[in-house]
Amino acid sequence: MTEALVADLTGSDPSFTADPYPLFAELRERGPVHRARVLDGRDCWLITDYDAARTAFTDPRLSNDVRYLKAWENLGRNVVGKTLMQVDPPDHTRLRKFIAREFTLRRVQSMRPRVEQIAHELLDSLLPLGAADLVESYALPLPLSVICELLGVPEGDRADFHLWSSDLSAPPTPERGNAAQEAMTGYLSNLVDTKRREGGEDLLGAMARAVQDDGDRLSPEELLGMAFLLLVGGHESTANVISSGTLALLRNPDQLTALRADWSLLETTVEEVLRFDGPVEVSAYRYTTEPITIGDTEIPAGEVVLIGMAAAGRDAGQFSDADSFDIGRQLREVRAHLAFGHGVHHCVGAPLARMESGIALRALLERCPDLTLAVPYEDLAWKPPTFTLRGLEGLPVTFTPVGPAGRA
Repeated sequence: MTEALVADLTGSDPSFTADPYPLFAELRERGPVHRARVLDGRDCWLITDYDAARTAFTDPRLSNDVRYLKAWENLGRNVVGKTLMQVDPPDHTRLRKFIAREFTLRRVQSMRPRVEQIAHELLDSLLPLGAADLVESYALPLPLSVICELLGVPEGDRADFHLWSSDLSAPPTPERGNAAQEAMTGYLSNLVDTKRREGGEDLLGAMARAVQDDGDRLSPEELLGMAFLLLVGGHESTANVISSGTLALLRNPDQLTALRADWSLLETTVEEVLRFDGPVEVSAYRYTTEPITIGDTEIPAGEVVLIGMAAAGRDAGQFSDADSFDIGRQLREVRAHLAFGHGVHHCVGAPLARMESGIALRALLERCPDLTLAVPYEDLAWKPPTFTLRGLEGLPVTFTPVGPAGRA
């Protein structure tokens, strides 16, 4: 067994929060898996190699079931209900089949006109100002509005929902995290009960009706977890794609010029953003059900393993010139990234995230031809590390003020 390097992932080094990729590259050079220290001082294992990460997603010895956990005294996570990220097949297969039955590609595509409308309404409000924080004013409210409309969350409740979601994703204090968990659980429980009684054409209403019609297939706890996962995962990560994508294009003006000259490159652009600086840094926790060997390192049973999705996206063994942002890559090559996971745990919301990101980037870039960063890149703030999500705290930009008549 090769001695593993302990990598500090606690965020105590601000340079790591802003740019974790040099550390990931150093780790890859040493081997595919390493001992890592996370936020609360606990140690786990981090996979940084693309091939090892892809294999890990389908390795049955790496379980999502917390009952296999032995390395830590307790998990200490704030989760609402029972989600897809906490179970293995066959329960995972049953839950995923259930959501796939309602959250169809047809339902997603039917939302395209509404997503475009929301994007342009947000820009109508922004463009007369000449300056804005794109995270707060565009990248975040767009997917938040979309997923809340999709699930039937009333507009007046969305600000509270986002606050709870933020406190669950990166609790400023344990007390705030616990309070957010309690508030989110109570809110979603009441919302699910309302949908079950009153119905509705939204996704949550459809799922609630299905529970009534086929109650032995999805427990109330599972429905609660499904609503939580879709709501939280459906806006935070997409907001990060939009903001990180905008930043990557602004920092690579040749790529921005190429995209504006040929919008057929938009699909590849979204995939390149996902590969180059994806919204999810690592997978949900996996637990070794028995001793396993990755590279030359043996990991005992009951250990916590994180699959480095962001690290895998910069693996030069898989992607040529991996540290360069290049929207001219072959779509098939770049789409091999692991930003949405792999195998049975591939993100169910990937089609919606891709659609929203493409619409948001094109609308913004078409209507703001002189979009410019308002601060030096080094002064941008990144969200505190959670070892799940990665994204900008804010993205200050300037542009020529223009009224709604400037809409394309």
